[in-house]
Amino acid sequence: MEFNITTPALLFSAISLLLLAYTNRFLTLASLVRQFVSLYAEKKEDNILKQISNFRIRLTLIKYTQLLGVLSFLCCVFCMFLTLFGKVFIAELIFALSLILMMASLLCSLFEIFISIGALKLELTHIYEETQK
Repeated sequence: MEFNITTPALLFSAISLLLLAYTNRFLTLASLVRQFVSLYAEKKEDNILKQISNFRIRLTLIKYTQLLGVLSFLCCVFCMFLTLFGKVFIAELIFALSLILMMASLLCSLFEIFISIGALKLELTHIYEETQK
């Protein structure tokens, strides 16, 4: 495979779109946290407290997802600089690191999605229990 400056440039659009998606997930979750905190202040229900605990885990995962995505992006930029200066072997290694960081970011995102599904199941269970009373 011939490695040149366009190779890491291919990741730019993908990383940018992923970071945008991660940011949207964070903003949505931040809004939900604010809603549930004020709801808990009013009702003090155990179900709301479980959701807030779930949000804490999800926020941590989103933080690491974004961190890994940004590090991947920075590695891509650094890789392009190295390629410009003729340091192709080191650029290839940094590009490989960028790909690994992006995979880790995607895995964190996937894990966060599974946890959010768990939160939805918790809500559905709560509604089902309320209707059975």
